[in-house]
Amino acid sequence: MKKIVLVIELVLIVLFSASCQKPKRRVEKLAEKPQYDKPLPPGQLALRKITNPADIPDFTFACYDLLYLKSAAAKSLNYLSKPSSKQFYPYGEITHERAVNSLKAFIELLDSNNLRGRQLNDAIREKFDVYISVGCDDKGTVLFTGYYTPIFDGSLTRTDKFQYPLYKQPPDLVKGPKGEIIGRRGANGQIEPYPSRKILEVSGSLLGQELVWLGDLFEVYIAHVQGSAKIRLPDGKLFGVGYTASNGHDYKSLSKAMVEQGKISADQMSLSAMIDYFKKHPDEVAPCTQLNPRFVFFMEEKGEPRGSLNEEVTTLRTIATDKSIFPPANLTFISTRLPFEKDGVISDRPYTGFAFDQDTGGAIRAAGRCDVYMGVGDKAGKRAGRTYQEGRLYYLFIK
Repeated sequence: MKKIVLVIELVLIVLFSASCQKPKRRVEKLAEKPQYDKPLPPGQLALRKITNPADIPDFTFACYDLLYLKSAAAKSLNYLSKPSSKQFYPYGEITHERAVNSLKAFIELLDSNNLRGRQLNDAIREKFDVYISVGCDDKGTVLFTGYYTPIFDGSLTRTDKFQYPLYKQPPDLVKGPKGEIIGRRGANGQIEPYPSRKILEVSGSLLGQELVWLGDLFEVYIAHVQGSAKIRLPDGKLFGVGYTASNGHDYKSLSKAMVEQGKISADQMSLSAMIDYFKKHPDEVAPCTQLNPRFVFFMEEKGEPRGSLNEEVTTLRTIATDKSIFPPANLTFISTRLPFEKDGVISDRPYTGFAFDQDTGGAIRAAGRCDVYMGVGDKAGKRAGRTYQEGRLYYLFIK
């Protein structure tokens, strides 16, 4: 699910909307737009150790709701047990051994039945050093968005109803040692850039690489953006698909383009609005989605959706960050606002909780971005679609 992304488009939508506002006075200084994807200065780490105890967050409330946390921690430990995980360490003063010991120590605390709430908070503060993401402004500001796993109807064979494929990774795609996309091997044996979405869709070069067929071209695009999906086959069984590679192109926002073209207003933009628009204008799906050159390839995925660590992700307990600047698999703590449903109504409320850095997003770049996994299905999609809040992102390592 090196994926993710849909909701990050809301970032661009809001920024676009803000840029259209007229100043109240000509002499009034325009507020600077947050640059959540601002890259780090050369040599700077994304994490900074907190040295003032007053700046360490209160974990008490998060220490009451610990469902699924232990199993999520075990998945991170499983990843760190693989020799390939050592390539990301040391990270500053954080060694691979310390990362492993931090997860083990946290699990031990969770197993201490007499530690909950305030007592568990005190034990965590005593045993762990806390680091904060420097964020987009070197002050800790991080934009949180959400992603999810959609469920679509489909078929393993092409039919009159299901004519739009998700593709397997083609044999000519070349990856680097860390899984990065290098390009494709041409007829002369030379490596060249992989074609864009538009070229791949119109050239027929992927013929024979079909994995599963969907009934709606925009559903194909949603699967590309989210990086995974569950496909409900005609016999009722669910066929899971997950990210295996991309064409290496940078992600470009479809929602921003649609706002700029006047197809949907900025204040009405959402995934639901885009779905409704394309149901009314199906002939516009291809030319619109082809504005995003990034194209994703899939593989069959058994069990629950997996993140970029090839471990199953957990609702609210898995986050996606830029793995070129954050150390993978570690225990984190997020403080922001997230949407929750009550009596059929979704509303935002303050949220603090532990999570594990187990995924990567195609559009999640820099220290000022973090994606929270919201789960599977339409309800999760609605929550993911409205997640757009600033907050703080912390990492915990055993002292």
